[in-house]
Amino acid sequence: MTPDVLFEDACFDAQQAVEKALKALLVLRGVQVPRTHAISELITMLADLGFDIPADVQEASALTDYAVTARYPGLSEPVLVEDYERAVATAKAVVSWVSGIVMAPSES
Repeated sequence: MTPDVLFEDACFDAQQAVEKALKALLVLRGVQVPRTHAISELITMLADLGFDIPADVQEASALTDYAVTARYPGLSEPVLVEDYERAVATAKAVVSWVSGIVMAPSES
């Protein structure tokens, strides 16, 4: 990361990547996508549809706070490098999981 980039911004981007990826699975299944940033709500919806949610994907719920608080630095505790690294690793895990489902050959 460059010194002029706030970890809060990067964590917000990680949250958005997770949110959009999970919503993509809902769209794939023809489900009306809720207007929410709550990752846990999206994960619950996917589990209800029969998706087996891996533990690292379930951990993405922790990113929900970054949807709002990270946009306003100074209103919450500063985001540390460890928080940033965890957020990015989690986002990568979720996007990889979703990609594997979306790109899997369809059953005919």
